[in-house]
Amino acid sequence: MEISISIVLFENDSSIVHKAVTSILNEMDTITLFLVDNSPGDKLKVLASKPQIQYIHNPLNPGFGASHNVAMRRALECGSKYHFIVNPDIYFDGAVISSMVNYMRNDSSIGMMMPQILNDDGSVQHLPKLLPSPASIFLRKFKKPSFYYKRFINKYELRFVGKDFIYNTPILSGCFTLLNLNAIKEVGMYDDHYFMYFEDWDLSRRMHQKYKTIYFPKVSIYHGYESGANKNKKLFRIFINSAITYFNKWGWFFDYERNRVNKKALAQFK
Repeated sequence: MEISISIVLFENDSSIVHKAVTSILNEMDTITLFLVDNSPGDKLKVLASKPQIQYIHNPLNPGFGASHNVAMRRALECGSKYHFIVNPDIYFDGAVISSMVNYMRNDSSIGMMMPQILNDDGSVQHLPKLLPSPASIFLRKFKKPSFYYKRFINKYELRFVGKDFIYNTPILSGCFTLLNLNAIKEVGMYDDHYFMYFEDWDLSRRMHQKYKTIYFPKVSIYHGYESGANKNKKLFRIFINSAITYFNKWGWFFDYERNRVNKKALAQFK
């Protein structure tokens, strides 16, 4: 087994997950797909209808990153070299998986990759980022003061970069991520101190210290971006707790690595 994929579930609409699973298996049916189900019950087990799919019921629900770690450990035990972290609300057509793996296979210095992520209407989700500061989290959430926000977000989310430009960015989103498992052995898996939110930023940052973390817009997938923390008080509290965990780990206002890494990332575009 060279390529594996994991999707973490929690009481999802089975038709939406089925769309993601179908997209994956339509492109490549020689992978192993782990469905890690954190739901109290196992109704979603019905999705494991193909021999390539392994269903793991995980009702203790340790969190997003910790659950993907369960699948990654199994993938490593099976000898997988390339592992995709995939959200249940994605779908795509065409050679997305194979294109990303082939690009990574040709450059062992790449530890992590993500494709271009699109909304259902085809507009781009601006998910590659610079390393965040506490101020950038506030600005991105509240979009105020408005006179400063537009200039800030254009730089922070690298929106000014040409849409087809492949580049090395310190933050990648976890909604559809390819991991080099040899690199994971070195830098570690997700930090399970994060229940949800920021675990992908934390892993990106650790990976970026030793490997390239590549934004690869030559292929695209669709993602149903919910922004749940902006709509749900419980999710917002989880978001705040994860932000505190992140900045306690990496530094709040005195993070000298952040300045150096961001400056180097921006230098690619001069």
